Amino acid sequence: MVAATESGSPDEESAAEVGRKLGFTLGMVVQERGWDEDTDDNLRIAVEDAIDAEMLDEDSDDVADVVVLWWRDDDGDLVDGLINAITPLADDGFVWVFTPKTGQDGYVDPADISEAASTAGLTQTSVVNFGTWSGSRLVQPKSRTGKRA
Repeated sequence: MVAATESGSPDEESAAEVGRKLGFTLGMVVQERGWDEDTDDNLRIAVEDAIDAEMLDEDSDDVADVVVLWWRDDDGDLVDGLINAITPLADDGFVWVFTPKTGQDGYVDPADISEAASTAGLTQTSVVNFGTWSGSRLVQPKSRTGKRA
């Protein structure tokens, strides 16, 4: 888990180091979906510092190495959101789903994330906490490789 202070700032770590701990590396193409005014700017900076570029918006047609999906309870059907998130992914890409932590407006139960991931054909590999957000790393099964058109 990645610990963060109450303000969301990483303790004694640069933003790029936090981004790297989340699996982001220099040169990755990262698409961001579900951005709104409540998203964690410190986490966004950590990702962009680690990849040394800006994240693509959800209207981009580029193939992405990672999709960062900000999701709140009232955003609709999470399965649909995950299917939309994996559409631009490279075969070995992964998704970070960030949701408000327990007690925050928009909180999503971790069991709902796990169930939606499974339904969308993804597997949860890790969970992190960052500021007022919790993140779930979701990966595609290896058998999906080669099935893209």
